[in-house]
Amino acid sequence: MSAFVEFEVVGTPAPQGSKRHVGNGVMVEQSKGHRPWRAAVAAAARDVAPDTPLDGALQLIVQFRFTMPKSRTSAARKAGHAPKITTPDLDKLVRSVGDALTEGGLITDDARICAVHASKIEVVGWTGAVIRIETRAAL
Repeated sequence: MSAFVEFEVVGTPAPQGSKRHVGNGVMVEQSKGHRPWRAAVAAAARDVAPDTPLDGALQLIVQFRFTMPKSRTSAARKAGHAPKITTPDLDKLVRSVGDALTEGGLITDDARICAVHASKIEVVGWTGAVIRIETRAAL
């Protein structure tokens, strides 16, 4: 049996993971949009979080939505979506979401995520992410 929570986050997805050393053992996140994005995901997660955070084996399904550049073909623009094959890296986007889901109290710990299906696309329309967390007795 599985249960799930699904929600949307509007904003500009930002990666997490690349850090820069600034001296005296201090490391800072290089992504400028990281904090507002992670805060938006955490806030949206808080809004849909059950009384008790999801625990056990979890599956994360996430689709990141980015603005489609005007340089895309008219066919892609007419379709309204196309694969995004440029930065940011998908794994760093997922890392940002996992930490924000924990911060928002939706899940106990992002270490509980044992399966991930993630994609990034360029769209005509709103940007952000569609996030779904599923609990599974067995994956």
